[in-house]
Amino acid sequence: MICSFHTTKKIKGEITVPGDKSISHRAILLGSLASGTTSIKGFLSSDDCHSTISCMRQMGVEVTMTEDEVLVSGVGLHGLRNPSSILYTGNSGTTTRLLSGILCGQSFSSAITGDKSIEKRPMKRIIEPLSQMGASIMSKSGNGCAPLMIGGTDESGPLHGISYNSPVASAQVKSSILFAGMYADSPTTVTEPTLSRDHTERMALSFGADITTDGCAVTILPEPDLQAQEIVVPGDISSAAFFIVAALIHPDAELVIKNVGCNPTRSGIIDVAKLMGGSVIVENSRMISQETVSDITVKSSSLHGIEIGGDMIPTLIDEIPIIAVMAACAEGETVIKDASELRVKESDRIASICDNLRLMGADVTANADGMTIRGGRSLSGGTIRTASDHRIAMAFTVASLVSDSSVFLDDPDCVSISYPGFYDTMAAIVEK
Repeated sequence: MICSFHTTKKIKGEITVPGDKSISHRAILLGSLASGTTSIKGFLSSDDCHSTISCMRQMGVEVTMTEDEVLVSGVGLHGLRNPSSILYTGNSGTTTRLLSGILCGQSFSSAITGDKSIEKRPMKRIIEPLSQMGASIMSKSGNGCAPLMIGGTDESGPLHGISYNSPVASAQVKSSILFAGMYADSPTTVTEPTLSRDHTERMALSFGADITTDGCAVTILPEPDLQAQEIVVPGDISSAAFFIVAALIHPDAELVIKNVGCNPTRSGIIDVAKLMGGSVIVENSRMISQETVSDITVKSSSLHGIEIGGDMIPTLIDEIPIIAVMAACAEGETVIKDASELRVKESDRIASICDNLRLMGADVTANADGMTIRGGRSLSGGTIRTASDHRIAMAFTVASLVSDSSVFLDDPDCVSISYPGFYDTMAAIVEK
């Protein structure tokens, strides 16, 4: 265990955060299926993204990494080779679900699994639509989770285009189906109840896919001629969120975060911070590699509780752990609802958030689809049970900045899943 930061006098500085995890995954996958060599700058060198690289290498894709750039030598839509062993995705749900869609379109059979967390996360949500497309995909254990066994089209026949109404707004589900749709015999459409993050649509279009959007519906045509691209990955707003909240809840803070991806399907944390009374200024916005990139200035603020739910949830689902910390430091009541998806993340995040906030002295009630946080109490120290969940570890490191005593993490190293240098960045902006 390590002692996290606490009793911090000031937060000040200018930082950048690592590249967007979602975009980094998709750049590797699309670059692998394109013709030519794709250049990726700003790639997130984290455990999750390395899982995607490892899987593609197993199927014959050459991926070269330097300090400043990742080069992907694409093999074309039908150039992947049969892996000699089961594809292992580590802790990455993105790799598992998106790659499954690609594997369903291959002529060869394959198997895919991950760590203990992945083997508990629901895969039925991709098994059902991919099966409707004619794919041979099944849960080996029969519980709707990984390991997944995927038969090749040589045996099951070609995939068929479908129109699928997704019961959940999930970019992973949507992207898995769209990737499979590249191998189908007719157009594939995915309609969501609300719009989830749209990185796949934006990037696939730049690579040459014939993809169109109409509200919450996305349609892709089969057999795209994908061509290599030069991708610049912006800073991950999910990583920036921890520093945004750190500056808002601290009594003496001013922080500038440069080059952050502010895709409107991802930037709910900014909307929530402003609704709670936070001083958050977004400026110098520009388009880079089909994504909006901005600089964000944050200052200490007097915050108040709000209700968070509905269409807002898909735009901030990964940020709810740190939003809960912000709510605990705000005056009044914050209600987070319509977020049952948190139950099936890397951990049961509703339980993890509530248990750890209570440990620190906060007044919080867990609900089936979220939580109610009655803010304004001072936070105290203790040992945080992270459940090896990177976002829980980082959220409660931020909570420690305003704690009246030391905070310990039972698994500090789990932050490497998405942000290996998190503690170094934090150390650079705090004055003890």
